[in-house]
Amino acid sequence: MKVIKRDGTTVEFDRSKIVKAIRKANEAVEPEHKISEEQIEQIVRSIESKKRSRYLVEDIQDMVEHALMMLGKYTLSKTYIIYRYERALVRKANTTDESILALIKNVNKDVMEENSNKNAVMASTQRDLIAGEVSKDLTRRILLPEEISKAHDEGAIHFHDADYFLQPIFNCCLINIGDMLDNGTVMNSKLIESPKSFQVACTIMTQIIAAVASSQYGGQSVDIGHLGKYLRKSHDKFYAQIKKLFGDELDDEAINKIAEARTRDELRSGVQTIQYQINTLMTTNGQSPFVTIFMRIDENDEYVRENAMIIEEILNQRYEGIKNEKGVYITPAFPKLIYVLDECNCLKGGKYDYITKLAVKCSAKRLYPDYISAKKMRENYEGNVFSPMGCRSFLSPYKDENGNYKFEGRFNQGVVSLNLPQIGILSGRDEDKFWKIFDERLELCKRALLCRHESLEGTLSDTSPVHWQYGAIARLDKGEKIDKYLHGGYSTISLGYIGLYEVTKLVKGVSHTEPEGLEFAMRVMKHMRARCEEWKKETGLGFGLYGTPAESLCYRFARIDKERFGTIEDVTDKGYYTNSYHIDVRENIDAFSKFTFESQFQTISSGGAISYVEIPNMRHNLEALEDIVRFIYDNIQYAEFNTKSDYCHVCGFDGEIIVNDDNQWECPNCHNKDHKRMNVTRRTCGYLGENFWNVGKTKEIKSRVLHL
Repeated sequence: MKVIKRDGTTVEFDRSKIVKAIRKANEAVEPEHKISEEQIEQIVRSIESKKRSRYLVEDIQDMVEHALMMLGKYTLSKTYIIYRYERALVRKANTTDESILALIKNVNKDVMEENSNKNAVMASTQRDLIAGEVSKDLTRRILLPEEISKAHDEGAIHFHDADYFLQPIFNCCLINIGDMLDNGTVMNSKLIESPKSFQVACTIMTQIIAAVASSQYGGQSVDIGHLGKYLRKSHDKFYAQIKKLFGDELDDEAINKIAEARTRDELRSGVQTIQYQINTLMTTNGQSPFVTIFMRIDENDEYVRENAMIIEEILNQRYEGIKNEKGVYITPAFPKLIYVLDECNCLKGGKYDYITKLAVKCSAKRLYPDYISAKKMRENYEGNVFSPMGCRSFLSPYKDENGNYKFEGRFNQGVVSLNLPQIGILSGRDEDKFWKIFDERLELCKRALLCRHESLEGTLSDTSPVHWQYGAIARLDKGEKIDKYLHGGYSTISLGYIGLYEVTKLVKGVSHTEPEGLEFAMRVMKHMRARCEEWKKETGLGFGLYGTPAESLCYRFARIDKERFGTIEDVTDKGYYTNSYHIDVRENIDAFSKFTFESQFQTISSGGAISYVEIPNMRHNLEALEDIVRFIYDNIQYAEFNTKSDYCHVCGFDGEIIVNDDNQWECPNCHNKDHKRMNVTRRTCGYLGENFWNVGKTKEIKSRVLHL
């Protein structure tokens, strides 16, 4: 048996600790109130006989108290309660020593592996992780109500980012980069004026990104469209300089050609600045900025030509990759790229289709960009097209005091996610019981989300000047509270969910792709959405339903439920739950049908949704990928391609790992055969098991329909 301690760590069941605690209480009472050693043994055996694989330590102590009262030993039971209380006071004095020391010694695997973007061995990163351990401890013991901490430990819900909850900072945002570039900003008490060239604008933008990332814990997104005007400024500056020097010798056409050539040189340098700065800057939380670049070709923008040039260069440089320490070109983790499909570039004869073809080529090699359909987004968001935040959550439409829609400069207060399969397990195929537990859990999520909101109320703008005083979110005065940005739907607060597929299997006995299962799954989704709308009206807060690609949470919930409830076929036996509304990776469904099916859930999960299809050998299937991109534009709001993400840690090779004649993974560059030193993963749900694509086992592509 495993025991979950109050600090959230898991230890082996130790019967001697129960015996010791009862004996201590025994020693403190008169003889007539004591129990015998045999009775102590019976209590311990009774706990062991439950044969549960997982206990909270509080559950064990409650069983001891109950057993003592059943024996009529009320005085002893009271003494045992006092003993528990005294031990709790000792624990409250310090509970982080072990976890922090284990982190310093590089043996705290839970913390070290929690964030793949953090090198937990580096001293600078360890500072942030140590602070995170203190924050999680105080959050669990003091800041959160006990019922919420217990629900988190039991896997009923997940209270995200407890390692930052101690501080008055929020999750993710859309940086108001246009305002900061056009009107200037301040960093480290130094005035940064509006740039006069593209190169300087790129440098300032990356500095803003680093400053913003250091004062929040989630991702941030920037709309690259704001750089178009600065590229034109560079061109105009070059043209004026050349004309001044050679105006008597060259005609306007020649001057313009030279200015254009110099502009393109600056374009390459500026985009390279963005790529290298983002990948080499280290924020104060010990990682590269978790930033997303939003790329949209808007024909109504006066700088559409310049923006198209910038997007093309970003894609070209991402396709090439970035060199690692061994000089091998690899795929950089950041910035994430999102490319918008519209009438002008949806591969139906549009003016900018050539850029979309480049985007598809880039996706085939480097996995990014993701794709957003402007057509579907307008249908779902009152005619608007805008970027998701860095964490891929979407803002709800919001109008400012002038009646204009506003998205940039807004943010997410935090996330709490619900374990849907656990509700299905507890209901035991009793649908009435399911809905009762479901509502109870949703109410618990609401209380947890309100904790996130209340922790931000009263925060002063001085806590992060770049956010609140210098334009990333607002331009408040020093000492001014941020509260007005927490209410009225300006910012969002998100209810996440995991395992719609599994809960449908548990309650209805079929997948949510079957008619009976789909009807149930839609009711579940609409019920969560309705609750969010009710909470919004009740509180004035921007509650939203968030279908998130939370890979690590898929594992955590499944692991907890397997330990608690044992192996359940097609549920806990897989080692993971499916993400949000996604189809299980083992279902045989073509890419077009998958997108069509999942798109109906995206409209309900308006606080954030993304769908994946996993495609083998993407680099050799560009024409087929283009077919899917055309399909995305007409059928689904937000989609992404996935394939094997191959990377050899021995030589740094970043390409397709082969499967040799002996059916082993092998690096074609250095012929390394140790799969543990290669990154060969599936990103559809984050599953890292043996269900991989390989030579001879890849399903056929027939009529250019790509199968999972």
